[in-house]
Amino acid sequence: MTLEQGTLLNGRYRILDILGQGGMGSVYRALDENLGMEVAVKENLFTTDEYARQFRLEAVILASLRHSNLPRVTDHYVIEGQGQYLVMDYIEGEDLRQRMERQGTISEEDAILIGASISDALAYLHTRKPPVLHRDIKPGNVKITPDGQVFLVDFGLAKLVQGSQTTTTGARAMTPGYSPPEQYGTARTDPRSDIYSLGATLYAALTGVIPEDGLARVMDNTQLTPLRKHNPNISRRLAAAIEKAMDAYPDDRFQNGDEFRRALLQSSSRTQRLMDMDVNISVTPPPPGEASTDNLSDKPPSTPAEAISQSLTTSVARMRRRMKKYVSAATWASLLLLAAVVALLWNRDNLSPASFLPPSVAQTLLPAMPQATATLLPAVPLETPILPVEPSPTALLPSPTSTPIGGGVGQIAFVSTRTGLPQVYLMDAIGNILGQITNEQDGACQPDWSPDGLRLVYVSPCREKRSDNAYHGSSLYVINVDGTGRQALPASLGGDFEPDWSPDGKRIAFTSLRDGYYEIYMIILENNQIIRLTKSQSVSGAIYARMSAWNPYGTQIAYVLKRTGLSQIWVTTDGDVNLPKPNEQLVQSGNTNTDFLPVWTPDGQFVVFNETNLAGEAPAWLMSLRYEERAAKQAVRLPIDQLPVVDVDFSPDGFWMVFESWPTITNHDIYVSSITGANRQRLTTDPGYDFDPVWRPTQPLTP
Repeated sequence: MTLEQGTLLNGRYRILDILGQGGMGSVYRALDENLGMEVAVKENLFTTDEYARQFRLEAVILASLRHSNLPRVTDHYVIEGQGQYLVMDYIEGEDLRQRMERQGTISEEDAILIGASISDALAYLHTRKPPVLHRDIKPGNVKITPDGQVFLVDFGLAKLVQGSQTTTTGARAMTPGYSPPEQYGTARTDPRSDIYSLGATLYAALTGVIPEDGLARVMDNTQLTPLRKHNPNISRRLAAAIEKAMDAYPDDRFQNGDEFRRALLQSSSRTQRLMDMDVNISVTPPPPGEASTDNLSDKPPSTPAEAISQSLTTSVARMRRRMKKYVSAATWASLLLLAAVVALLWNRDNLSPASFLPPSVAQTLLPAMPQATATLLPAVPLETPILPVEPSPTALLPSPTSTPIGGGVGQIAFVSTRTGLPQVYLMDAIGNILGQITNEQDGACQPDWSPDGLRLVYVSPCREKRSDNAYHGSSLYVINVDGTGRQALPASLGGDFEPDWSPDGKRIAFTSLRDGYYEIYMIILENNQIIRLTKSQSVSGAIYARMSAWNPYGTQIAYVLKRTGLSQIWVTTDGDVNLPKPNEQLVQSGNTNTDFLPVWTPDGQFVVFNETNLAGEAPAWLMSLRYEERAAKQAVRLPIDQLPVVDVDFSPDGFWMVFESWPTITNHDIYVSSITGANRQRLTTDPGYDFDPVWRPTQPLTP
């Protein structure tokens, strides 16, 4: 639970206000009453052994670091029954993501200085004994103080490198556009992985466009758009340095932070003088008089109303800056003369006029606001075969950002029997019904979103909620979110159900009885080709395979294999979803527990699934397995025991989950909570059954 202002922690730290909030806990600004100085206090409420270990090791890593561009950790303690706390330097100011929101892009010189500062910090980290990899460099983790000092923050996903081995002290971060190809799956990461992410961060800051995803590039699905194509005002030398840092293959990048730092500083005559200077270089501070506006963005809104208020305030500030362009010619002449003098003095305190936030940045960096009225997106006509929308990588996995308490942002499709037969409905994340999407004569259920959030695939007939989720004789249908464009996919006599749309939008995996027993198949939407993905009969004692779940990269599928009387969680091997084969068992839950309904977290780090015992002594509970540590085949039980939790789906930012529960046997409803189970809210209360919730992917904002 969120700490109140004035709370005294550990007899020393007085809470002043909240800086940020997520599913794991909050970050607070506090006063160290022993030393009389402000500090930041990071909280971890998710105190299972694994998460506690990860949080403690973050403290160990940071406590040993001493660099002018890195925060220091000064304390770490545990309050039994409450959580863990990490005390570190309070870094005042805005992060690079906020500056991009405020200005649209940053100047070339600021990009050079920011990149050089972070490169210097990386050179320090990578030469520690043992070396430290950050693994989550992106605009939101680059902090800029009011006097222009640059800090690299948030080491919750860092890794120590011990000799030829790597010791993971945090989960892998996969932020499409910023993560290098080797950071996906189980490939080895090294210092060049951080170089890539820093290059991608500078690319986005200079262009207002998140670069093409590294994994897609290395698989030859796309190419990196040259930086100067987005922003021709950038010098060729700087563009070349950034693009080299972002090469898809590590051997072709800069090999260490010093190399990248020197290349950045050499790209401009104004920064070459800093090449061999051991100084704390700083970037342009925010324009005078705008600090109060920027401070609003440091504190996430706690309600939709506050979010709207902040958005309006920021827009007014942007308009004020834009009006500065319409000064008289005489004023411009004076400014140019002044700029020339300033340039001679190597003063970098001038900013180019700020522009509005480009739509390409807004689509990824700003959360979609819930609509005040039941407004759906316009229809997208469908034809046979279905030609998939080509989503950008950022549309598939939005960068994690905080959402208000209880979710509050986005939309959720779910199934309800409130009018008799099950039908698919749409609601916002605080439970307001926005409309009914399907009107099937024989009912509809098991919806799943296309990655662009414009369409749904679902199952019909579905005349009632089935506890086993198997709908014999059903077929798959695709429909636009406004209820138009309904189209049937190729059907089988036995039945097709449990659809799961692939992240690239081109395929749908599903369970089928077309061969007389449950197996997982895939339909390629471009030509309606059906491919069988599993071959359960090749596994000793196996009966069937079903309940498929794509990982966020579209390279693997987790699924349920029924074997020796128990349901187990298995996964297709890396990159192979096109041929039936036994694959790999993910977890061993013993002889009395059965597992079902797997789902990946949006960052691909964990497979979360339901578990229950055969004796029926307890309702379904939730289990989590870190995919990177799957060799142990041991999952941990998440501390959500107050009520049954089944059919989980995650918000695009990964901080919240929506699920079905039944506090009383007579009713099933939809709930939302943080991933720790905190801040739980009941979204539906209708006497009918509400089930099969799926969170809509983040939607682009209209210009």
